[in-house]
Amino acid sequence: MASVSGVPQRCLDCLVRDKALCASMSDCELAALSALGRRRDVAAGQVVTWAGDPNSSCANVVSGALKVSASTADGREQIVGLLFPGDFVGQLFTAEASLTVTALTDTNLCTFPRTGFERALETYPHMERLLLERTMASLDEARERMLSLGRKDARERVAGFLLELAERTGMPDAAGRIQVLIPISRGEMAGFLGLTIETVSRHLTRLKTAGVVDFAKGERDCTILDRAALKAIVNPA
Repeated sequence: MASVSGVPQRCLDCLVRDKALCASMSDCELAALSALGRRRDVAAGQVVTWAGDPNSSCANVVSGALKVSASTADGREQIVGLLFPGDFVGQLFTAEASLTVTALTDTNLCTFPRTGFERALETYPHMERLLLERTMASLDEARERMLSLGRKDARERVAGFLLELAERTGMPDAAGRIQVLIPISRGEMAGFLGLTIETVSRHLTRLKTAGVVDFAKGERDCTILDRAALKAIVNPA
């Protein structure tokens, strides 16, 4: 069902309309793009795209969380990125996917055929510019992660990971605490941060003992009690 503006109601009601790629588009542009889009539910653990498969689609994340991973020469998985609501999924202008994308939680995507989306970028400069800005931001995040792996100690890496989750997905409560769902296991977190699982667990326990975080509901349900303390660990004076 479309509104008076021609924009489908699902777009008007979309939870990420103000932060996804389509945020910069006029109603007319959004109505045209929405004709290409389809909603897709992906269950936790389901692969959205396999590396090496034909690269036929791209998407905006509406809800949920996904991991982007590559395989090492000996067949091990290396997580290279995490995606959350508002993020863009997919590799444009290439016929073959080079990375595997897997849902970490039940996830809803707004998917588009890749070639149709690429044509839309040529038609709507606002969206093309926003995609470029997102790409540059992703490069900055990759550089920051390289700096973290090369220069920051284990405590700083773990604190930085929790702080990033808080800033991207955290839900503050009335008391100022921030509820965060950690979408990956401690083993996956260790690989992502270039640490061992024992080191990750030790530093999470120390943060809990210090009253910075709490895991009262389980190891993936994190409550950040002192965001300022986390920031001080990540960026010491």
